[in-house]
Amino acid sequence: MNVHFIAVGGSAMHNIAIAMHKKKFIVTGSDDEILEPSKSRLAKFNLLPTTEGWDINKIHSALDAVILGMHARVDNPELLRAQELGLKIYSYPEYIYEQTKDKTRIVIGGSHGKTSITAMILHVLNFHKIDCDYLVGAQLEGFDTMAKLTKEATIAIIEGDEYLSSPIDRRPKFHLYKPTIAVLSGIAWDHINVFPTFDNYVEQFKIFVDLIEPNGSIIYCELDEQVKKISEKARGDIQKYPYTIPEHQIKNGLTTINNLKSKNDAYPLLIFGEHNLMNLNAARLVCNKINLNDEQFYEAIKSFSGAAKRLEIIKKNDVTAIYKDFAHSPSKLKATTQALKKQFPNRKLIACMELHTFSSLNETFLKEYNNSMALADEAFVYFNPHTIEHKKLKQITKEQVKLAFGSDNIKVYTDSKIMLEDLLKINFETKNLLMMSSGNFDGIDFKELVKKIIY
Repeated sequence: MNVHFIAVGGSAMHNIAIAMHKKKFIVTGSDDEILEPSKSRLAKFNLLPTTEGWDINKIHSALDAVILGMHARVDNPELLRAQELGLKIYSYPEYIYEQTKDKTRIVIGGSHGKTSITAMILHVLNFHKIDCDYLVGAQLEGFDTMAKLTKEATIAIIEGDEYLSSPIDRRPKFHLYKPTIAVLSGIAWDHINVFPTFDNYVEQFKIFVDLIEPNGSIIYCELDEQVKKISEKARGDIQKYPYTIPEHQIKNGLTTINNLKSKNDAYPLLIFGEHNLMNLNAARLVCNKINLNDEQFYEAIKSFSGAAKRLEIIKKNDVTAIYKDFAHSPSKLKATTQALKKQFPNRKLIACMELHTFSSLNETFLKEYNNSMALADEAFVYFNPHTIEHKKLKQITKEQVKLAFGSDNIKVYTDSKIMLEDLLKINFETKNLLMMSSGNFDGIDFKELVKKIIY
């Protein structure tokens, strides 16, 4: 098979390109900009385009498929050439389905927890040496790529993102996977630029559940009102498995979880927080569905340390710990700050977050952040006015942001250097630091920051 990737530098796109290369496909790609880590990963497999930019000569009649990334535009010259030649053009979720349509597809959907649940399932399967295909949204320990597609595996574990599939396919990605087993973790309004109202956003999850294969299953968080309502109304042929927070204890900064079938057995965990524990329960039920019992699951999950940037521990000593998290939406900020406060009740929490996404920088959406960082002892919120300009949004002010967050612990910054200077004035003894962003605070060097806080 001969496939070409338009916008091959994307996070998922370059990983899928590598996966197809490993499947012995002939793979080519192009992009107008390829950044790290995509650049090094593509180069490692000799898949890095020799020049940046678009080249219509890469589009020819011998191609079996063209995979179109979201970064490309509708007037992309390679796309136009592929359309002119009548080639098969897929969004990457369409192509993932095409490669896994004869397998048991386990698709994890929800506004939050998708990556963590997917990562937990993969960790358990890897521990027990069970082969599977997969697509996950973060780099995981023990896995060299974020995607794997094979002829041999009979199971595919797919993180089901609700964002759009491609410039010419405006369906949410998770509508294209048609799960055999679906997971629904939670619903909290996001992507306001695509789903302008909460009801419109919720509708996408109803469609996701409707697309479960006949006689399939839905594993869902019954503590989320919207999720429970949607899942309980699923078709009669769909098996329904609700989950909640499992029994656990927190002592001296360590969380242990009880075995549901044997109350005397408790398993220490490397992860913590109620959301992570709910995610763990979802992963357990998925593993049960593919014939792994609870004991096998708990034995494996003990060594799970988390996915990259999901409450990821950067460094710690006896009196301080520094964490990084991908959290940027209101529900994620609240859950992540709450998790750290519960895990370390005797330490103060300094929490920093960056308003970076289209939704978070939208004047209308800002009010959704009310009290989302109220649990932090000190909360720093940063945004870059240039980012707002680049996204062609109306400018917001520091005063608007402070008012929207609605708690007295908030300090707002538009200069990351000044924020960093103020951060380093703090004595971090018996305090934890939490850095939350889907960006990078405009280039803050985390290694240097950690060195200055933990000697």
